Amino acid sequence: MKKSTFLFSLLIVLCVFNTLNSQETAAATNDIPQNFKKRSPVYDYSEKKLNNVDTIPDFISKTNKLKITGTIFQNDGVTPAKNVILFIHQTDENGNFELKRENKKRYVHHRGWVKTNADGKYTFYTFVPGSYFKGKEIKQILPIIKAPGQEEKKIESYVFNDDPSLKDSCREDIASTNPNRILNLTFNKEEGLFIAKRDIVLGKEETASY
Repeated sequence: MKKSTFLFSLLIVLCVFNTLNSQETAAATNDIPQNFKKRSPVYDYSEKKLNNVDTIPDFISKTNKLKITGTIFQNDGVTPAKNVILFIHQTDENGNFELKRENKKRYVHHRGWVKTNADGKYTFYTFVPGSYFKGKEIKQILPIIKAPGQEEKKIESYVFNDDPSLKDSCREDIASTNPNRILNLTFNKEEGLFIAKRDIVLGKEETASY
């Protein structure tokens, strides 16, 4: 009799566990937007509320730490742009995109998001990336921007003034169109990292590809 009671109790526990597990799985599935796999990564942040400072994964362990600051302006180049989301992703220090997977969607591990306040300012704590494709490509940080009431847009990448792969012809082209995207690194002894600045003007820096 005791054995039958035990088995019956165990059966109830297993049924309850399976029900709860199924509910949690269903809830998790319902939390994933239908367009999750195809949408831009600018929307894939997990924080409920973004702020204007973010730190890229593995920042602490990297040698060439980098602090990027700047202001995002409206199209007039003067008025600070509020509530603009800026997303970046990049290679690791060896020039490789470290890919991970979440809910069957691949993403670049070294990434981050900021959202500007009324002053339009933003800060990323990241590190100097390596040259992609075995050093044949320039070092770049790839950004996507999302302004209120507008679709997300790729903007011209961050490049590095001291990058030996940045050839003179490429440097001249960038300097004549958007010199702000060339980062000039200065080492800050107090913070123990490189610092650089890039301001962004909405509607002036979009690009179809990097």
